[in-house]
Amino acid sequence: MPKLYFSKILFSQLKDDNSKNREKKKTKNVGKDQKGCVQSIVVNSDSPLAKPSKSCNEKQTLPQSLEKLLADKCGLAAFRAFLRSEFSEENIEFWMACEDYKKDTSPANLSSKAKEIYEQFVQSQAQKEINIDHHTRESIKKAIREPSLSCFDEAQKQVYNLMENDSCSRFLKSEIYLNHVNTPKT
Repeated sequence: MPKLYFSKILFSQLKDDNSKNREKKKTKNVGKDQKGCVQSIVVNSDSPLAKPSKSCNEKQTLPQSLEKLLADKCGLAAFRAFLRSEFSEENIEFWMACEDYKKDTSPANLSSKAKEIYEQFVQSQAQKEINIDHHTRESIKKAIREPSLSCFDEAQKQVYNLMENDSCSRFLKSEIYLNHVNTPKT
């Protein structure tokens, strides 16, 4: 029964996040299909809530490296749910915002996106402040005056290393991950 309660919390949080994401241009498609992925990971298959998702309807082995988790839709959804449970979701959100930022080729968009990322994640006392060193924070502050595609690279590298060396290893031992890999394929 605790798993069922936990999954209801996750679904409501993902639903709320998806509504918020639709309002923001830069993260417009970030939450797409995550509800189904997390549902197939967290909810027991005999639960009335267990409805196969279009994208994650079969149980699969989740990747065991951060690089592969981030490239896998269901792996990313599960890892993000785990980070949310640990109150460190800002790390994956920042990493994803940086990846989105690097895809934009319009100089006009870079300036507004850089400022938005800085205000949301990098500046001191930001709503979703990431854990980076002071030197990197100051370098970004200067770099966003005339932003380039690489102005967040050092911070993104630090956040990636934090997730890889800390969060990912805990995720691979977490209930979210273990429930998924220990559930037989349907």
